[in-house]
Amino acid sequence: MSGVTDTAYRHIELSLQRGEYPPGSRLPGERELALRLGVSRVTVRRALGLLEEAGKLERSSQRGWFVNSAVLGEVPSKLQSFSEMARARGLRPTARVLIQHVRPATLEEAEQLHIAPAAPVIELRRVRGMDGQPICVDLVVVKYDGAEPLATADMTDKSMYEQLEQLCGISLHRSAYTVQADAADSEIAALLNCPTGAPILIGTEVAYTADGQPVLLGMNRYRGDAYRFRADLFRPA
Repeated sequence: MSGVTDTAYRHIELSLQRGEYPPGSRLPGERELALRLGVSRVTVRRALGLLEEAGKLERSSQRGWFVNSAVLGEVPSKLQSFSEMARARGLRPTARVLIQHVRPATLEEAEQLHIAPAAPVIELRRVRGMDGQPICVDLVVVKYDGAEPLATADMTDKSMYEQLEQLCGISLHRSAYTVQADAADSEIAALLNCPTGAPILIGTEVAYTADGQPVLLGMNRYRGDAYRFRADLFRPA
């Protein structure tokens, strides 16, 4: 990428991050963008093409360039629930409950949640979607102590973060989050309406309250074509 194209790319990308062009909206024409950025239309077209390759824009041969609204992604360095991410894009979050019960914690779960081995936890497994389109299979394990109402609450189409706060008075402050690639097995493929072996992204988290107490363990299996994780990375001074 040339220096001029890189500059145009970063200017447009920053505008997207700031929300100047909401998901699904149409960008100004190439000529107008070129005038705004002080570059040629060829340079703008190259930058837009690179943003399309990055999955941030979509091109219509008849109507111009549009902000991609089909890919769910997290705002850098901001902890958001699935429901919050969907609503921010004007989409309706959905959740279909597969499993919801109280069971003993495994040794690994007990260590991560700072509870005794075999202490009770709430396990919730759901298929999460946007506007009826399945996006991820969500498995959550929550400490039972303090979160008892979740064991019997109707979690259909509900946000876990919001229900924790409303029903249990528990607010999540930060999440230790990791992402890795994998392939969908037959069960996950059927739930996500994708081929067996299709790429998926697995996000795992340990969520904490403001005083550093671990409350929730999560594992989200996302369709690879419907989720992107972003983060700000800094070099030490």
